[in-house]
Amino acid sequence: MNIQHFYDDALAQGSFAIESNGEVALVDPSRDINPYVDFAKKHNAKIVAVFETHPHADFISSHLELKEKLGLDIYINEKVGVSYDFKNMNHGDEVKVGNVTFRALFTPGHSPDHNSYLLIDEDGKQHGVFTGDSLFVGDVGRPDLREGAGNIQVSKKELAGMMFDTINDVFSNLDDNTVVYPAHGPGSLCGKNMSSDLTSTIAKEKSDNWAFHIKDKGEFVEAFLDGQKFIPKYFPNSVEVNRKGAQTLDEAVKSVNREKGIEIPADAIVIDARDGEAFRNGHVKGAINIQNGEKDKFETWLGSIVGPNEKFYLIGEDEKQLDFAIYRAAKIGYETNIISGVVDPQNATERESDLNLDDFKSNPDKYTIIDIRNASEVEGGKFFDNAINIPLPDLRDKFSEVPNDKPVVVHCAGGYRSAAGASILSKLKENTEVYDLSEAVKEFQ
Repeated sequence: MNIQHFYDDALAQGSFAIESNGEVALVDPSRDINPYVDFAKKHNAKIVAVFETHPHADFISSHLELKEKLGLDIYINEKVGVSYDFKNMNHGDEVKVGNVTFRALFTPGHSPDHNSYLLIDEDGKQHGVFTGDSLFVGDVGRPDLREGAGNIQVSKKELAGMMFDTINDVFSNLDDNTVVYPAHGPGSLCGKNMSSDLTSTIAKEKSDNWAFHIKDKGEFVEAFLDGQKFIPKYFPNSVEVNRKGAQTLDEAVKSVNREKGIEIPADAIVIDARDGEAFRNGHVKGAINIQNGEKDKFETWLGSIVGPNEKFYLIGEDEKQLDFAIYRAAKIGYETNIISGVVDPQNATERESDLNLDDFKSNPDKYTIIDIRNASEVEGGKFFDNAINIPLPDLRDKFSEVPNDKPVVVHCAGGYRSAAGASILSKLKENTEVYDLSEAVKEFQ
């Protein structure tokens, strides 16, 4: 048996390929099928099954593309209410792939239709459990994403109660040596206190994970609901796309309109995916700078700032950068929103003013300081006592809360988000000078 863990750092999302005796099963595959196809070729094997734990909110799955191209079976709980042909997996149902067996475990709590899959090796031992968004390393999957999305919509309080039962009636009963393979790691918005480790064991989770230690259900629910992070705008839409099944990634990328020298209407949403320095040196008027670096969370912030029903212009420095941005937007199902084009230097007429950092340090009261970190981050302490906290995902809707009587300085924790926040306010508050504190924020921490 061979198990490969594929991990997308930008989305903090993990998927898995399991090969046994020439057959491969996938668990929660991301939208790009190429890594899985390459894995199967490497092991001279055939992909025969996809196991979906639930309809994902934070990324688009390739399960339907894999089914259409390879003729495999998709296994998922019927409660999901999907639009494609599938094989139902209820609690205790088993499927053999090669010489290993996958047993469905019904594990609601993150969603009301969630399955985990117990991997039983050819000797009948519990090798591992693919927990999706139910059990993470050090945490459990948040319960507040299905109040307005999916085939079954359940209150977060009800789901929190389901998670208590899942922890105590399902996961606690697995063998201690069983490896825990979750769908997410640190930085994911599907949990709040994940460990830096990407895998674990049931024994370690029983020891270290808070969810196993609270034995009163009411106390568990209260602790679980407290302090959850914001919900990106794109999450409910992704649930629906995954229930229906997405078009192939190649088709998605090819469907995007590409033009050179595009003329952009004054009231359009423009996403400039270039790096911060290039943006500051010249950009289209009103553009929002969401940087598309290899290690940046472009997908998350695109889907948090722009809604799934909003069209936007996507511009880049060159075709290569634009292709990469389109690919990443497609990972969250945003390819249908895009009107793309390579930025025309003649239209990049706007430039950002540089903040006089010495003056800001000496006279911070001369400025309105906007802290665009999440509320949970601010609870850990402010960098500036007089800062106004408006989290980045809320900034387009709450920009009127920013006073007009002083120059504005925008900051986050490290400089990436403040580039987007400052560019949003520069567009919406044309008569107010807006500065990005950028990486200089580290001098105040």
